Amino acid sequence: MNKIYIAVSIISLTMMACQGDRLAYVAAPVELSMQEKYPWTLWDFKKLNDENPILVPEKEFSFTCPVKNEVVHWEERNVLNPTALVINDQVHLIYRAQDEHGTSRLGLAISDDGIHFKKQAQPIVYPDNDEMSKYEMPGGVEDPRIVMSEDGRYILTYTAYDGKTARLMIASSVDLKTWQKHGPVLGTGKYKDTWSKSGAIVTRLVGDQFIATKVDGKYWMYFGDTDFFMAYSDDLINWEVAVDKEMDTMISAMSPRPGYFDSRLIEPGPAPFIVDEGILVLYNSRNSSSYEDSSLAKLDYAAGQALFDKERPYKLLERTDRDFIHPEMPYEKVGEVNNVCFIEGLVPFKGKWFLYYGTADSKIAVAVRDM
Repeated sequence: MNKIYIAVSIISLTMMACQGDRLAYVAAPVELSMQEKYPWTLWDFKKLNDENPILVPEKEFSFTCPVKNEVVHWEERNVLNPTALVINDQVHLIYRAQDEHGTSRLGLAISDDGIHFKKQAQPIVYPDNDEMSKYEMPGGVEDPRIVMSEDGRYILTYTAYDGKTARLMIASSVDLKTWQKHGPVLGTGKYKDTWSKSGAIVTRLVGDQFIATKVDGKYWMYFGDTDFFMAYSDDLINWEVAVDKEMDTMISAMSPRPGYFDSRLIEPGPAPFIVDEGILVLYNSRNSSSYEDSSLAKLDYAAGQALFDKERPYKLLERTDRDFIHPEMPYEKVGEVNNVCFIEGLVPFKGKWFLYYGTADSKIAVAVRDM
């Protein structure tokens, strides 16, 4: 008597194969959603295309530049790359703005609903007649990322650009109005003139605030716009670069991957934060023009997610094989730099995650998902 063996699939029985005197049913493979495949991620953000872009340049905003001693229209060229935080049930965006010469300053906009913002007419962080101006002019101050310290201070990382070298900088404030600049994150030693950008400090989420938190007795920061490099600190102000002592080089905790959406470069996005599985890092990337991800356009800026060990933040555990946001809309495809979605702001607000990002280095947009 012929025997019949049946392979049972929880999805469907889709193919029958003859094997001598047996019939075997072969189940189709189960295709997991990206959220199921990477349960530690924040997936399925929806771009609010009916509202986007939510911030565009205000050409009439004027400001007397203390370095040039002249009135400039400080955001007439572009607005881009905002960081975000929630204060008193309002979303605050600190964003980069450029004047006609390309000098960047940081502005502040506030919203009751996370979508419609009112800008302040004057920048809040800018090159001044201080000891930091040698780092900050003529390029200005760029690409902020903000967290809160355990004692209630706001800690801001930003990039200073002197026209030749980008340097990662640190500043602090108690009210978002008056800022104390503390200088280059990489210090004054061996790495002081090393190109450095995009500092994202490891945090924990407490209510609607991202609070800088120590891991293994230190505060940690991911930074860089090629690889992920790292620095650590006792006080959030003074930082030491994490160095491979044998090679006497900065350690690389994560690198670009040929064949993937992040094949050309990677750099941190919003503040990383601790989840059950580890440290969740949302990051920016660029597709290469060779050995690229063929599902994206060459040189697209897209964003991915990675998971690091919560006790050893330099240890990469897992990484998504696809981006979760990339240029699709006209406001993301055409601008100062074409084909850019660049994430820097993430907040929990009114039961949703709000993700703020620069589009084509020209405007600012938002995407949301349920918490």
